[in-house]
Amino acid sequence: MSQRIFDNRLRPAVELWVAVILLGIAAVLILQPGQWSPLMPGIAVWAALGMVLLALYRFWQGWHILQYRANLKRLPHYVLDADEIPLSRHKLFLGKGFQWTQTHSQRLVEARSPEGRVWIQPGKLYQWARAMELRYEHRPRMQWLTNLTRSSRWWNTLKPLPPVGGDPALHGVGVEDERDTWIDLGDRVAHTLVLGTTRVGKTRLAELLVTQDIRRGEIVVVFDPKGDTELLARMWAECKRAGRLDQFHIFHLGFPEISERYNPVGSFGRVTEVASRIAGQLPGSGNSATFKEFAWRFTNIVANALVALGRRPDYSAIARYVTNIEPLMMEYYAFWFEREGIENWREQVNTIAQNIDPKSLTMALKSRDFKAIAYTQFAKTRDLYDPVADGLRSAFEYDKTYFDKLTASLLPLLEKLTTGKSGELLAPHYGDRNDKRPILDWMEVIRQRGVVYVGLDALSDAEVAGAVGNSMFADLTSIAGQLYKHGDNLGLPELAGHKRAKIAIHADEFNELVGNEFIPLLNKAGGSGVQVTAYTQTASDIEAGIGEKPKAGQIQGNLNTLIMLRVKNEETAAVLTDQLAKVRIYTKTAQSAATDSSEPGSGVEFTSSNSDRITEAETDILTPADLVQLPKGQAFALLDGGKLFKLRLPLAGADPLLPKDMQAIIRWVRTERLGEDS
Repeated sequence: MSQRIFDNRLRPAVELWVAVILLGIAAVLILQPGQWSPLMPGIAVWAALGMVLLALYRFWQGWHILQYRANLKRLPHYVLDADEIPLSRHKLFLGKGFQWTQTHSQRLVEARSPEGRVWIQPGKLYQWARAMELRYEHRPRMQWLTNLTRSSRWWNTLKPLPPVGGDPALHGVGVEDERDTWIDLGDRVAHTLVLGTTRVGKTRLAELLVTQDIRRGEIVVVFDPKGDTELLARMWAECKRAGRLDQFHIFHLGFPEISERYNPVGSFGRVTEVASRIAGQLPGSGNSATFKEFAWRFTNIVANALVALGRRPDYSAIARYVTNIEPLMMEYYAFWFEREGIENWREQVNTIAQNIDPKSLTMALKSRDFKAIAYTQFAKTRDLYDPVADGLRSAFEYDKTYFDKLTASLLPLLEKLTTGKSGELLAPHYGDRNDKRPILDWMEVIRQRGVVYVGLDALSDAEVAGAVGNSMFADLTSIAGQLYKHGDNLGLPELAGHKRAKIAIHADEFNELVGNEFIPLLNKAGGSGVQVTAYTQTASDIEAGIGEKPKAGQIQGNLNTLIMLRVKNEETAAVLTDQLAKVRIYTKTAQSAATDSSEPGSGVEFTSSNSDRITEAETDILTPADLVQLPKGQAFALLDGGKLFKLRLPLAGADPLLPKDMQAIIRWVRTERLGEDS
């Protein structure tokens, strides 16, 4: 039974000694066949041949044991050059891996037992080499020796273990079972969540997935709050390799001089979305909820007036009229009176303004422009009503001191969004012919099957990054609704054979971007071909970003594929382990017993027995501790309807198309997009 349920490879490779002995006997039989079989020397030769074959089989068995033990300490090197990354029109490549079963849990238990650790822990010679390298680090005459022990050549049995940390046995127990691991592209519409602490491989996984999406010809949108130039460079190289550089768009708050411009509140399905995108960035808990609601209402009033006047809302216009609403109100009232066809209204308004008695005004209106007051009074005397005008009037009649208190949280946010070069980026002047930077339009990107990199430079200003990222998500949600109802060719001629491309959205550090608008994007956008891959560090980051535990649960519930790299807390690890079944694990215990004889005349002084006792216990197939001990670049994943897979990601190999630095990309944008001299 133990042969079936135990692996039994953490032991001396005695098969190698058997192979050596068999080869020795075979050599003797071949060299002296007549001595061992004088009557029929041919029999000795055939016997020797049989022993050679048996020796080779035993050698293979011994080598297999040594290789298994080596894999528990150090995995085979796994590197893919850029042009070696596999590509399929039906599946998505995730790296090398294997399906984790009870067999692998059993092997892991054996490898972690005291008896198993003896065979996989670094030996004393290895420890001496590492100590020697530290001792002679600053002695030039001994550098040849330290270089020798640090060499990564195949013949160096003392080379250092790779700097990936964790427990390599987690993958070593299944290296012999690993294959290229793929998931069906159809599963991506159910969205993917990638969890992992910092610097463990999330960005490398993102590069791997984005590379395939670009080569497959899909619409690709990558949100990168940190503004990682390495990810940007990888996307640029892949677009060049796929012949899609003309479809590549860069929006980067950290490099506004070469970034495309974007109006985060300029496109919407309903005007109320403008206020939601801006006020959504304000704190909404406790006493702040009232101020947030007022900021939403006032922003909505301004946005409605701008749209009614035929002007596109932007951060600059909102900030301007939040500070001083009188000009907007007067402009709208004039537009309203003209639309109603009222004759001589200007003269009547001027007359009312000249006859206003300051003493008759309320405290809230004493500091207001008399002509603005005259506009409202003229509308009242004529019994005119317009919802936009009424909203402007109600905001206008607020006491300015009280109003300033209510908007105290809104104004600092708007000032950050409209200051400096970033302000020019986020409030583009559509009629400025001197500014050659394109204006990013999501529907145009979708129709052109574009690739968009969004760098939000959150390290410089997280609040601005969050506001812009949330607005982009809201914008994409609105676009997804339009795609679901009308497709991507609304208002355009029908083209024979036209098929809408899928939209692959990759949101790195998405806890900094997540908002209420993220929930409908996950809930309903799958029918529009939107597939979201969200990357974050912990499960609690989602709750912190959205602000409410039930909504965080909604988001996690809509991210059906789960990939988890190394994490640092049990709560995050439990997101995966709580979904797994239990398995039966076996352990072996050596027992010995001795009993005195009870029959003096029998000649037996005592009896003894030795045995191995096998016990069976039900346990978790994977524990949170296993996820905490994952080496860098390795992950567990729930794929294909909840099947547990163990993955390892390929290291990035050579890529001749990869730009040397950010300056190379800046030069390309200036020459190819902005038409400047190189």
